[in-house]
Amino acid sequence: MLARAGVPDPEVDAELLIGHVLGEGRGRVQALAHMGSQLSADDAATVRELAERRASREPLQHITGKAPFRSLELSVGPGVFVPRPETEQVAQFAIDALRAVPSPEPIGVDLGTGSGAIALAMATEVPHARILAVENSPEAFIWARRNVEETGATNARVVFVDLADALPELDGTVDVVISNPPYIPAEAIPRDPEVRLYDPPAALYGGADGLDVVRIISRVAQRLLHPGGTLVLEHGELQGQEIRDLLTADGWRATATHRDLTTRDRTTTAVR
Repeated sequence: MLARAGVPDPEVDAELLIGHVLGEGRGRVQALAHMGSQLSADDAATVRELAERRASREPLQHITGKAPFRSLELSVGPGVFVPRPETEQVAQFAIDALRAVPSPEPIGVDLGTGSGAIALAMATEVPHARILAVENSPEAFIWARRNVEETGATNARVVFVDLADALPELDGTVDVVISNPPYIPAEAIPRDPEVRLYDPPAALYGGADGLDVVRIISRVAQRLLHPGGTLVLEHGELQGQEIRDLLTADGWRATATHRDLTTRDRTTTAVR
């Protein structure tokens, strides 16, 4: 059913849906299938119902209510951007930068946190850091706050505010600012129905050239960071040069673009 609907990696999604119904991991589902185990009639009916939803291209994560991100399992659903695997590597740059700070309590800020994925990765992997997550979507804010509570990250706090006005009380004191901003140009409609139909538009589109929010972040990060602080930005694979030029014109130093595991430009870093 999933293959006929054009779902990418249909076998993986099938195993994950079955695992969701059984309360088992994908590896256990594969083992049960290898042994020829049978689902109960009720479980089979539930699996078919969920598979029909996935075949309509509803995101798998909306169906299960969960999205993996690094070592975390986050709650997600309608109204929040589903975290992607490529962002895990982007978060690593911020985590490494925080770990390199000699302060006993480095400060990290995630602008436009969405589900809280990046902020919580920083908070859980650099537990001596203080992490502020900024979000101005009421729906996403609720998901982010829920994920902070569920992970028990007492060193992370979600702040409901527009990122352009974020955290003036921290001006000049922050060690790392990171963002996965909306960066899709307004006219570039995503091909995947899961993105086009279900991800919130405010998390996708960044104006005519996709960089409207990046321009704001450049100014906000300069205000928040102390000299020598690090900025980390996720972006589209064709935007690295333009973002480096933008940041350099704004006075940033050591701008550099880094490729993801598929060798596509994905992250640009700069120093205040």
